[in-house]
Amino acid sequence: MSVTDVTNWLTEPWLEHSRALYPKLVEFRRDLHRHPELSMQEVETTRKIREFLENESITILPLDLPVGVLAEIKGAYPGPTIALRADIDALPVQEETGLPYASTVSGKMHACGHDFHTAAILGAAVLLKKHERLLHGSVRLLFQPAEEKGTGAQAMIEAGALEGIAAIFGMHNKPDLPVGTIGLAPGPLMASVDGFKIKVRGKGGHAAVPDAAIDPIVAASAIVGGIQTAVSRNTSPFDRVVVSVCSFHAGTTWNVIPDTAVLDGTVRTFRPEVRHEMPDRLQRIATGIAAGYGASVELSWYSGIPTVNNDAAAVDIVREAADGLRLTVVDAVPSAGGEDFAHYQEKIPGCFLWMGTGGTEEWHHPKFTLDEEALIPGAALFTLTAVHGLHKVKAE
Repeated sequence: MSVTDVTNWLTEPWLEHSRALYPKLVEFRRDLHRHPELSMQEVETTRKIREFLENESITILPLDLPVGVLAEIKGAYPGPTIALRADIDALPVQEETGLPYASTVSGKMHACGHDFHTAAILGAAVLLKKHERLLHGSVRLLFQPAEEKGTGAQAMIEAGALEGIAAIFGMHNKPDLPVGTIGLAPGPLMASVDGFKIKVRGKGGHAAVPDAAIDPIVAASAIVGGIQTAVSRNTSPFDRVVVSVCSFHAGTTWNVIPDTAVLDGTVRTFRPEVRHEMPDRLQRIATGIAAGYGASVELSWYSGIPTVNNDAAAVDIVREAADGLRLTVVDAVPSAGGEDFAHYQEKIPGCFLWMGTGGTEEWHHPKFTLDEEALIPGAALFTLTAVHGLHKVKAE
């Protein structure tokens, strides 16, 4: 890309261009919000995205998945291919916002703002298409299903969505940041998410004769508290680890000590070394506690999504774009939440950022809202990020 081309891009009034699109993006976002679809059920959402892109003469690429959209804007000059990703699924949450465009589907809601992500990336797609004559390379658009299940990114990868991609960029709205502010940080931003099941085996009996039984409920209750030492006493205080037991099932009636109790939970970590150590730590602690009660345990471990780990050079690309738009950039505070954007980053460099949306509640809350004005800096930022990315990265 020549200096002249870069200057043309930098001097374009991108926020003004984005603001001109605002009514159209709001209309699209609200339509998705009214009609949320759960993971791998995003049939109408997929159709609407395709229709929007086709109306803008943006090329739809083949994607061997029942839901999700892959599209591409090819520049006038040769160069690398950059990817912009949005997730498109909703949650099984009953909306309580009272908004005039609230969900019309009982028990389903865009309570995580994926409708916002989708609309913002569509805005960037429109701006990039209108200026494709200046592009040195191509911009691929990934509208990914099933982020909430943590399976959509891997499905997109297996379908070939990353082929030829040099770098990828994505975002999550952040209700606690004001509109016009973004959070950026290199390195770990969101935790890996793994699951576990601990089955505690005791000996059933009569509730009136506990000495003749081995009560798995008592042993399991001690394990719930005891496994917290995997964080407080077995892990460095400089490593962020969260262990949560979220399900406890035992027994069938009020006067019978059962044979077994089952605990289900999640472990969230930020470093691969710590992640790999956690199954053995939980096994060791649970086994020791159970043995003290005469019980035994079986631990099952379910590997989930890895850590969102931002590439420093990719972060710099976004920072440069944000500076060009005069957005406020703050240090991103890491979240123990998980994001399957991490699967893309295992394959290619990428940056995941926080986009300030000035909302009232946190993600997944039934009263979750956001300030739609954030669509303006959102679309502009990803437009300029793509341009800077094409200029900075090497072709795959």
